[in-house]
Amino acid sequence: MTPRTFPLWLALLIAMVCGAGVALQSRINGELGRRLDDGFTAAAISFGSGLVILLAALAIAPAGRRGLRRVRDALRGGELRWWYVCGGAAGAFLVLSQGLTAAVLGVALFTVSVVAGQTVSGLVLDRIGLGPGGRRPLTPARVAGAVIALLAVTWAVSAQFGGSVPVWMMLLPLIAGLGMGWQQAVNGQVRVVAESALTATFINFLVGTTVLVVLMLVHWALAGLPKPLPTEPWLYLGGAIGCVFIAGAALLVRVTGVLLLGLATVAGQLLTALLLDLLAPTSGAPVAFSTIGGTLLAIVAVGVASVRWGALSRAR
Repeated sequence: MTPRTFPLWLALLIAMVCGAGVALQSRINGELGRRLDDGFTAAAISFGSGLVILLAALAIAPAGRRGLRRVRDALRGGELRWWYVCGGAAGAFLVLSQGLTAAVLGVALFTVSVVAGQTVSGLVLDRIGLGPGGRRPLTPARVAGAVIALLAVTWAVSAQFGGSVPVWMMLLPLIAGLGMGWQQAVNGQVRVVAESALTATFINFLVGTTVLVVLMLVHWALAGLPKPLPTEPWLYLGGAIGCVFIAGAALLVRVTGVLLLGLATVAGQLLTALLLDLLAPTSGAPVAFSTIGGTLLAIVAVGVASVRWGALSRAR
């Protein structure tokens, strides 16, 4: 998949669908963590179940196994730096920041901090060309889209603002957002080398699961074991959804770049979260107008950032 052979509008639409999966995964993992009274264990289960799925896929997909050999050879030959295969650690850090700060910051501040980091990361990584699509200039449209996206997310969650928290505590989700952009960029590079999204996704989940299992064991030693596992099967679908999201991001980032991919997934995430709040609310509070307006503005941000002013000028 390259920018020349795959239309940008379709890549952005698929990225929004991936963002929808993130919102659904967050709802599932959040409920699993609540039932277990242990967010670390819930995150390890989510990543671990995804890893099991990917192991089964590798067993029946020769292309994935060939991709692992290509990545191994690229690492040995210096074509691929070792830190390119550590993208899964960024996902683990996001989960860690949720466990440490989300309850204190609240969903609103946490979300704004993550999206701010992700947006800045997308602009910088596209500019230096870390992603597989190479360098992308800081055009007025891309900067304007990034600013609109930050305003959209702030507006969407503004109804949840309240209270006072230490400013330093917002650094963890901000760094986690920076890591999300980096994760998408390096996973895209691994996919190009491996010639397989399955391989890139497997490596991401292997690293992330390893980090989270270590954190889970440390948490058990300090806080004790979690509550018994719930029996509802849907609570264990987070890993499968994560597989689709990571694979989709690894495929699409070469077409969209890191910034546009992040903006589209944020728009899909907000839209799906809004639909979930409308159709399957977890509280009796009505959906605020700001949530609806901010979600629509996030979609506008994707459109603005994807405009190619040079192409429009030539068309005139």
